[in-house]
Amino acid sequence: MSVKAVVGANWGDEGKGKITDYLAGESDIVVRFQGGRNAGHTIINSYGKSALHLLPSGVFYPHVINILGPGMAFDPVAFFEELQALRDKGVPEPQVRVSDRVQVVLPLHVLFDEVEEERLGKAAFGSTKKGIAPFYSDKYAKVGVQVADLYDEKRLLDRLERNLVFKNVLLEHLYDRPPVSAEEIAAELKDDAEKLRPFVCDTSALLYDALAQNKRILLEGQLGALRDPDHGIHPFVTSSSPLAGFASVGAGMPPGSIRDIVAVTKTYSSCVGAGPFVTELFGDEAHQLRERGGDAGEYGATTGRPRRVGWFDAVATRYGCRIQGATEVALTNLDVFGYLDEVRICAAYEVDGRRTTDFPNPATLERAKGVYETLPGWKTDIRAVRAFGDLPPNAQRYVERVEELLEVRIGWVSVGPNRDEIFRR
Repeated sequence: MSVKAVVGANWGDEGKGKITDYLAGESDIVVRFQGGRNAGHTIINSYGKSALHLLPSGVFYPHVINILGPGMAFDPVAFFEELQALRDKGVPEPQVRVSDRVQVVLPLHVLFDEVEEERLGKAAFGSTKKGIAPFYSDKYAKVGVQVADLYDEKRLLDRLERNLVFKNVLLEHLYDRPPVSAEEIAAELKDDAEKLRPFVCDTSALLYDALAQNKRILLEGQLGALRDPDHGIHPFVTSSSPLAGFASVGAGMPPGSIRDIVAVTKTYSSCVGAGPFVTELFGDEAHQLRERGGDAGEYGATTGRPRRVGWFDAVATRYGCRIQGATEVALTNLDVFGYLDEVRICAAYEVDGRRTTDFPNPATLERAKGVYETLPGWKTDIRAVRAFGDLPPNAQRYVERVEELLEVRIGWVSVGPNRDEIFRR
């Protein structure tokens, strides 16, 4: 049995798409286990550059079964748009299965996301306005709609009417918007439900059989440990757990089935959205790093917003690796630092005059300042390198120092955005 989870060690935006694409080729099944279209994985291969938001990263491999698990926030409209975008690129029709238990992001959720961010004004959370927080709120308030409900008209209308009892009060009296009817929403869902029918199945049963057959399964999460609602930088978090510990729940598999956990982190820090960011750079330093980072600059795959960037934060990343239960680390974007004479690593924090290497709770994190080490840069292009020993000595030392601080082995190093620009260490 081979079950591997790929998760983020930081704020998200770590380059997980590159790693999941790389590992998907060695897998029989790839499962997205949480989140929705509020974040994306950017993948560059022979079909060009693609941003996946809902679809698992195995969609570029015809042999892979791609599962959208019950822990996701499933948006039917976005799902079909993403499939069509692949067809337009000439990608062979992928094998895709959608859990009959996954809950549906309704147009109502997107509306509430937009009007609440508008109401909050300067205090807004920086939502992507894809309906994610209202969706998960409904899910845990037990008024959401599962995919299976789409095929029972009476049940669907009943679910929607229960939901709208208090939603319409808020729309009219808090947001000054017209009420919404259950019939209107049901009508919008009807066509998508029929188009969706061929993809829907009991994915937990499919995975149970796959485990019995010793299939190779890859579990794929979005965002990273610091966006977890319990363990992250609350309240600047997402609404579902991006931790490997949730992967078995969100996919529908036994907890003990996950043997390997790959935590992905960049050579530097980056994030989209508000919240504390200890190592953040500003001005020209930030601009240079942002423009050189990623495959075409550090801009969000979903929103297009400029990412905040900073030096590598070993305190936050070690914490992320521990919370994820990482068995190995994949270090991405090592090539980006090739323009610098010196590189810095945040090895500790100073909080209220005390030095610490433990990542503090969110209330304390606001007062943290970085304590840095400075290492010599390598000032050369390393994108052609395919073995650790062929890296410039200063680049090797940087990787080794990061590994020492994380206390987890760095098993993969990525030296460019393309599929083949990576090597096993």
